[in-house]
Amino acid sequence: MNAKHVLDLAWVIPALPALGAVVLLLFGKRIGEPRAGWIATAMMALAFVASVITFGALFSLHADARSHVSDGYTWIASGGFSVQFRFLVDPLSTTMILFVTGVGTLIHVYSVGYMHGDPRFSRFFAYMNLFAASMLVLVLGSSFLLTFVGWEGVGLCSYLLISFWFERNSAAVAGKKAFVTNRVGDFGFMIAMFLIFSKLGSLDYAVLGGVHRLSSTTVTAIALMLLLGAVGKSAQLPLYVWLPDAMEGPTPVSALIHAATMVTAGVFLVCRAHVFFDISSTAATTVAWVGAITALFAATVAVMQNDIKRVLAYSTISQLGYMFLAAGVHAYDAAIFHMVTHAFFKALLFLGAGSVIHGMHDEQDMRRMGGLRKYMPITAGTFIVGWLAIAGVIPFAGFWSKDDILAKAWFSHHYALWIVGAVTALLTAFYMTRQVWLVFYSDERWRNPELVAATSGEAHREEHAAALGEAPVMHEEAPASSGAHADEHGDFTPHEAPWTMTGPLVALAGLAFIGGAINLPFTKWHLEFLTSWLEPVFAGARVINAPSFSQGLALSTVALVIAAAGIAWGIRVYGKGLEPSGADPGAERIGPFARVLANAYYIDVGLSRLVSGPITTFALVVSSWFDGEVVDGLVNGVATATRTVGIGLRRVQTGLVRNYALGIVAGIVVLMVWFATRVTF
Repeated sequence: MNAKHVLDLAWVIPALPALGAVVLLLFGKRIGEPRAGWIATAMMALAFVASVITFGALFSLHADARSHVSDGYTWIASGGFSVQFRFLVDPLSTTMILFVTGVGTLIHVYSVGYMHGDPRFSRFFAYMNLFAASMLVLVLGSSFLLTFVGWEGVGLCSYLLISFWFERNSAAVAGKKAFVTNRVGDFGFMIAMFLIFSKLGSLDYAVLGGVHRLSSTTVTAIALMLLLGAVGKSAQLPLYVWLPDAMEGPTPVSALIHAATMVTAGVFLVCRAHVFFDISSTAATTVAWVGAITALFAATVAVMQNDIKRVLAYSTISQLGYMFLAAGVHAYDAAIFHMVTHAFFKALLFLGAGSVIHGMHDEQDMRRMGGLRKYMPITAGTFIVGWLAIAGVIPFAGFWSKDDILAKAWFSHHYALWIVGAVTALLTAFYMTRQVWLVFYSDERWRNPELVAATSGEAHREEHAAALGEAPVMHEEAPASSGAHADEHGDFTPHEAPWTMTGPLVALAGLAFIGGAINLPFTKWHLEFLTSWLEPVFAGARVINAPSFSQGLALSTVALVIAAAGIAWGIRVYGKGLEPSGADPGAERIGPFARVLANAYYIDVGLSRLVSGPITTFALVVSSWFDGEVVDGLVNGVATATRTVGIGLRRVQTGLVRNYALGIVAGIVVLMVWFATRVTF
């Protein structure tokens, strides 16, 4: 079997997890725990193996031939509109499927231990398999419409998984919030597809070569609509609000959404449709600044979060901002590079957070933790690897990818963007150091009943604020847990997670450590594998290289100093943990503005009040007056007029032959008079 035949079998990759989802939805209860989890995991593992084989087949081809559309069938045919159900296998889609299936498999293994005892265990894994299958369709689709099918699939699965524990109102609301917010972005994606079809006559990615024939106005309009879709999926300003609340779902869901699926879809779309942004400088600049502002905004908010998962949620928003910044300066390879390394260390951090929550009996407030490295050494060690990677410490993966983005922003003369990115890097190192020290170092605050009681009271006040639309406090509260509230008195000892959870942590820690090797910035020794691998996809895009090795080294050194400064700053502020009263030393330094950061600048509050106030009032007016009087009045008026005419016509139908004969005679007389009149005049 030659390489082309292997690439024709790309449909197997999404089909495997899709098959797992169908089997578990139909027979999951009979299969039971843990077999249902292992079946789902096996489907993901097989999909990863198939992805590796696909990569090997594609790699064996010459660089110019590394784009193959698999055999398919006509999915939609209507007039001049035709869509083929086929998969595009090229370096970009292959890169995506490798980390989606690879990281996804590790998350599935972790979930087997994490979801133990859940009454809907098999359903959870069915949704997880369906989530992965949808993402794989999204990245493999050979057309915008097929990508949109996967796009909507991950949107549906995010709703199902975020609100998986729907017994909690907060989880149900978070799921709906994610679903509705993403529909705003989907509107932009659909408008872009309408424009593309109307101007290019097809939705296949093959037509992107003809974009240069379009007017600059049309190209910019399409690019901005695609950006709107990407902003919704990848949680950028102003449509980021769904992602922090998505933490209401089980922790493996958070890891899957933030690391391997869903949020990476927006960055993928911008990179796949890069030709629009290459032509429209307005759209490209918008992408870059949306990413930069989002990155800085989310980093400042993460500084004052107390929920262990919520810190990571805002961290994801910030890191996605880096990817948009890179795409906006046409450094698409850097955006994909950071997407891959981010998948490694963010999955590691989320799963590590889940291990902490498991070991702390569902506790998520970092103020009630501390000193856990002694009791959870594997979790602590692997989490620290993730911390160093995201902080940008050499030689961890995050250093190479983040440095690549900042360097290409600088060398493309976007100095203002570089400054924003550098400040964000400083804040990232700071808030992640704060998290590590509050969780794994300093004092064991979970032993202090007074501090636990004090923070519990504050948590209740925050929950009340959340009811008014402010930043909610997340609580895992898995059905399998027990004794969580008794733990508030400190009568327990944190414990390490089972091997099904620690095993994936160790594997991801290894990837977070060596992952940067896929694109080391040493062109002299031809070590930029990912850049050269993706080069056929981004042919025609602007090439950004360092003018000299010394200038590249200087910028890398500056990036490393920034990371070290952020870590040192975090240790200085939080080296001893919290104050004896439970007060946050960082919040005391910031002052009243700390509450603003803790509540994400009250954007959620403003949106909630806007929706519950003017928008709701307007909707009520529309539904009660316009809908009742205008819409219903028009419909009822047509019905009344039709009925009146019918009643009048009914009187003509008497059933008497003489009446019909009289009508015929009268008609003849009228016609004779009409003809006589025409002849006379």
